[in-house]
Amino acid sequence: MPAQTNVPQVTWYTVDEDFDGQRLDNFLVARLKGVPKTRIYRLIRESQVRINKGRVKPDTRIKTGDLIRVAPIRMREIGAPPVIGQNLADSLRERILYEDEGLIVLNKPAGLAVHGGSGVDFGVIEAIRQTLGKPYLELVHRLDRETSGLLMIAKKRSTLKVLQDYLREGKIRKTYLAIVKGVVTLDKQRVDVPLAKIELPSGERRVRVATDKDSHGKESQTDFVVVERYAHATLVEASPLTGRTHQIRVHGLSINHPLLGDDKYGHERPYQGAEARRLCLHAVRLSVPGYPLFESPKPDDFVTLIEQLKGEVKGHR
Repeated sequence: MPAQTNVPQVTWYTVDEDFDGQRLDNFLVARLKGVPKTRIYRLIRESQVRINKGRVKPDTRIKTGDLIRVAPIRMREIGAPPVIGQNLADSLRERILYEDEGLIVLNKPAGLAVHGGSGVDFGVIEAIRQTLGKPYLELVHRLDRETSGLLMIAKKRSTLKVLQDYLREGKIRKTYLAIVKGVVTLDKQRVDVPLAKIELPSGERRVRVATDKDSHGKESQTDFVVVERYAHATLVEASPLTGRTHQIRVHGLSINHPLLGDDKYGHERPYQGAEARRLCLHAVRLSVPGYPLFESPKPDDFVTLIEQLKGEVKGHR
């Protein structure tokens, strides 16, 4: 068993005969001291745990000689809550845009993950639980770490179930603001191409447009509407009709208009305009049956970047 430190690193285990036939989850619980069971299950669910490079389930039975890879995770003492600074707590309170007996709608800042995980001690959900002193708060959906904007958090299990049913049934309409590279010519368009998850040699997960060789490609559609065109970029509204990982980002890349500030998809594409300091994606609007229309203003960094883009002349910065 490798030594564990506070520096996130990949952890490897080789199964010896004493543990042949044991469930994977029980094996990891005994070894990942300081990691809650819920976090271990999430790591497995998110394919952050692999056996012999293959995906697994919590009840997978391990075998002698199996090589188990666990993605980097930051360790802390068992049961120790994350340390939430007062500034962050105050900021999260101020970012609550709506609250009733069952739902909180939060204007999530860019750069904060929605939950703790590999290399991250805590995210929005852990921070808001501690800030509000409410043990039952659950994410209704997720946003990428660098994406800002509207995030729904359920205060009751009944609310969580209803809203997640709405999401599966396509009854919730999500709209994002995105700034993309290049001048988008069509005022409106629907991108309808399937997406597939892949794993890079480094172990990092990515998404791409599915090919005939991808057996797990999933149907995916996104509507893009131009809001404003600039010399080198375009402000668009993107409305995903399906809920695939990185859907807007990959669909934008598929029409040769990757998002500004995206370090995973399309960052190598030529671009002459003002640079972004983060992924230019903001969840601006949510339409949910039985609730008022939720809207979030453009974040300050969007406003600043848009002003810079407006001042540019084609061919010059």
